[in-house]
Amino acid sequence: MDSTSATKLQLHKKKTWFLLLTFSLLLSTLLITISITSTSSTTPSLLNYAHNRKPKPPLPQFVESKLHVASISPNPVPKLAYLISGSAGDGVSLLRTLKALYHPRNQYAVHLDLEASAEERLEVAELVKNEPVFKRVGNVRMVTRANLVTYRGPTMVTNTLHAAAILFKEGGDWDWFINLSASDYPLVTQDDLLHTLSTIPRDLNFIEHTSDIGWKEYQRAKPVIIDPGLYSRQKSDVFWVTEKRSVPTAYRLFTGSAWMMLSRPFIEYCLWGWDNLPRIVLMYYANFLSSPEGYFHTVICNAKEFRNTTVNHDLHFISWDNPPKQHPHFLTVNDYQRMVDSNTPFARKFSKNEPVLDKIDSELLGRNANGFIPGGWFNNEGNPNVTLPHHVRTNTTELKPGPGAERLKRLINSLLSSDDFIAKQCS
Repeated sequence: MDSTSATKLQLHKKKTWFLLLTFSLLLSTLLITISITSTSSTTPSLLNYAHNRKPKPPLPQFVESKLHVASISPNPVPKLAYLISGSAGDGVSLLRTLKALYHPRNQYAVHLDLEASAEERLEVAELVKNEPVFKRVGNVRMVTRANLVTYRGPTMVTNTLHAAAILFKEGGDWDWFINLSASDYPLVTQDDLLHTLSTIPRDLNFIEHTSDIGWKEYQRAKPVIIDPGLYSRQKSDVFWVTEKRSVPTAYRLFTGSAWMMLSRPFIEYCLWGWDNLPRIVLMYYANFLSSPEGYFHTVICNAKEFRNTTVNHDLHFISWDNPPKQHPHFLTVNDYQRMVDSNTPFARKFSKNEPVLDKIDSELLGRNANGFIPGGWFNNEGNPNVTLPHHVRTNTTELKPGPGAERLKRLINSLLSSDDFIAKQCS
């Protein structure tokens, strides 16, 4: 090949290489332009993203933060839920107390524990079922699945929670829960009580309590007991474990009366236990001597939602030894004036067919033997022989308070207006 032909071939190769390079550059530029245009039209700049981005969704909330304290009923006249409990031989006394406490506005759970014979429990159940007024209104129920209850053990606490759960399920809207026994008796009519309670906040909890447990630290808190009522069908006393335990540090212990009037929101908290405190404390008190005198007190005073709702009184007249023993004195006619002067709505402890009960019926309650107490829902029209209302008034908010309301009002006012009212709350 001559030199001229070689030069032309070399120039042709350079031209082809240049065209390929130019085409590649144009193609790359086009792709980059398309990419930038597409990106700018669909994705904001980093600065704009930081400025315009949506806030992150909140972290999932735990279930207890979604549960709130139950609202208070707006009804002008409150409704009460009663547990009236007894044991062997208490059937007659229990029914008498039930009738003395009866009002169609309230709800009632009646319990005879397993120490009572099946015949006695069946007899009480039949009387409750067949009482015309109870049948008509439908607000009295027998706890048919009876529990074995040992007063000094935790079974009394579990029985109270059991009845409260039944009243929550079947009792509709009520405002306060009151636990009584067959040896309790009212000193005011239900019209007196409902009238007085209609004037106070319904989140209040009447529960006698103190953190000064004193001798109970060594005789009740540190010993470990077992209640056979938790696993046996035969009632027997609690027994002690040889080992001792220390006083809790996760919460503070409180003690007080086993009889109380608790608000619906607090009872619901004890049943739900959404922050687990009621269950933890219940497990601790399963081995605590006389746990009914400490369980609810410790729960309410360690729960920030409720510790400021306490009224340090159990609404009972009780005659104790000094210092108190395990059980109070039985009340007699000799205690009558002290009962009246106490201004309390309830008293205990009464023996079966104690004559002072007849005096209370006639002078304080206006009740006839085996009858109901007259009030806005039932008027015996001055006839002392009328024991059964011929009809139950549907307007159960019509109340006829009497002298008992004035006595009770004095007690409530003195409790709520006391200079040390706040100081006595969970102290």
